[in-house]
Amino acid sequence: MNQNAEYSAVNDAVRGQFFRKVWAMITPYWQSEEKAKAWALLIAVIALSLISVGISVWFNTWYKDFYNALQQKDEAAFWRLILYFCAIAAVAIVGAVYRLYLTQMLTIRWRAWLTEKHFTRWLNDKNYYQLEQGGYTDNPDQRISEDLNNFTNNTLELGIGLLRNIVSLVSFSIILWGVSGSIEVFGITIPGYMFWCVLVYAVVGSWLTHLIGRRLIGLNNQQQRFEADLRFSMVRIRENAESIALYNGEPNENRRLSGRFGMVWHNFWDIMKVSKRLTFFTAGYNQAAIIFPFIVASPRYLAGKIELGELMQISSAFGNVQESFSWFISAYQSLASWRATCDRLLSFRQAMTDNEQRAPAIDVQNQGDALQVHNLGLDLADGRHLLTNADLTVEEGERVMLSGRSGSGKSTLLRAMGHLWPSGHGSIRLPAARYLFLPQKPYLPIGTLREALSYPQDGGTYQSERYAHVLETCRLPHLVARIDEANHWQRMLSPGEQQRLAFARALLYAPQWLYMDEATSAMDEEDEASLYQALIDELPGLSIVSVGHRSSLKRFHPRHVRIENGHLVDQAVTA
Repeated sequence: MNQNAEYSAVNDAVRGQFFRKVWAMITPYWQSEEKAKAWALLIAVIALSLISVGISVWFNTWYKDFYNALQQKDEAAFWRLILYFCAIAAVAIVGAVYRLYLTQMLTIRWRAWLTEKHFTRWLNDKNYYQLEQGGYTDNPDQRISEDLNNFTNNTLELGIGLLRNIVSLVSFSIILWGVSGSIEVFGITIPGYMFWCVLVYAVVGSWLTHLIGRRLIGLNNQQQRFEADLRFSMVRIRENAESIALYNGEPNENRRLSGRFGMVWHNFWDIMKVSKRLTFFTAGYNQAAIIFPFIVASPRYLAGKIELGELMQISSAFGNVQESFSWFISAYQSLASWRATCDRLLSFRQAMTDNEQRAPAIDVQNQGDALQVHNLGLDLADGRHLLTNADLTVEEGERVMLSGRSGSGKSTLLRAMGHLWPSGHGSIRLPAARYLFLPQKPYLPIGTLREALSYPQDGGTYQSERYAHVLETCRLPHLVARIDEANHWQRMLSPGEQQRLAFARALLYAPQWLYMDEATSAMDEEDEASLYQALIDELPGLSIVSVGHRSSLKRFHPRHVRIENGHLVDQAVTA
């Protein structure tokens, strides 16, 4: 499934259930082992937000008294109210600082919890592998790092902001209703007319904002994906720098990067165009909101029914009510970005759920003492069959070499044994014993050489003498002195050295069964013979299943099996 089809299909599937699925993503943290601290922080943040509303109401009353003092030229009242303002401002500053501090604390704690859960889920059930191979979702690294950060930030900001605006709306609506008085229109007396004016003003503004800016949700979603694709393309160049340099592939890579950036460019221009129209409207709307309350309240002031202080109080209350009613307008771009973030996280989580719930086509289990392949079929994504009703038994202690033409399914068979192949039928019974897979290109984590050697175990699992012994045995004596050096070993070592390091890892791990996929392809025959002999000598009774092409490997494998016409066929061993 391509990326556009994925987004279309997922968005169609979740559109009607969006809020239910988002709620299911939000709630686990608040019921987790961290719920006590989480709720304490949330209550504190909400309390400080409500206090800030109370301070705004406090300021509203101050405006009335202050402007009345100015109108009456009451100097004593003026200075008293200035000192009063300083006290209110001090409380407001302390509240704002701690509201931000505690909100950030809650955000990072929530993000840390969500990130750990997503790390675990992504790495379980081979999700990280199947999602990458199947193309079910793009850029999982971005979704876990960037999208979870945006999700926690925006959810708290928008949620608390909405609550604060509701409380502010109620508080200032009561004030506005009380101070605006009534007006007669066509013989009908309308009480609290300023409240109704601001209501109509905000509803119309919100409706127009949505009409103008609704495309931002999809555009923001696409922008994040295009940016992540561009970053991924640049990472690919770094990872394959030597090959690209030897091919003189710089012009080709430049075209690829330019194409990726072109998608970023064009989509961003679309965002700019929509944002320009939306900003024209919202900026005009907000500017009009400054003067609008004076226009509708001035007749009563000019008629002498209210003083300057009441007029300014009406203006302040109107502004607060209008701001609360217009929360949707001011938060629209944030809401659009939040919706896009949620869509990406939901599609990512859905892809993992689909993989977790997908019944394995091939029954692979660990049991018994022998390797048994029964009635095995392996299929490619395009429908072609690699193996058909294949059978194989490898007894404990046997060393078997698996060969065949390129593309016949040798490596695919090992992937199926490793729970990595999704298409086919039949069963595989792996021995319930300690085992290790050696792929053609070994993985060397960035860190100390000790950690790379002991992977997937911890670097402190073995004594330094043991590390030195296996390095010397595997013809890597020059690395003994660098055992505690941290480096990017996959870049530092040649392909042959990396494969020898993988053999050293096998000697450390001491498996009872070893599955190797052309694990000596980058070595010369002398190194290959030395390392195979080391395995046989140091791990007596080791069972080996090797995929290989070289005839030089045959002498280390008393049994030879070849894939021919989709079947596993034993071959006679020649001297």
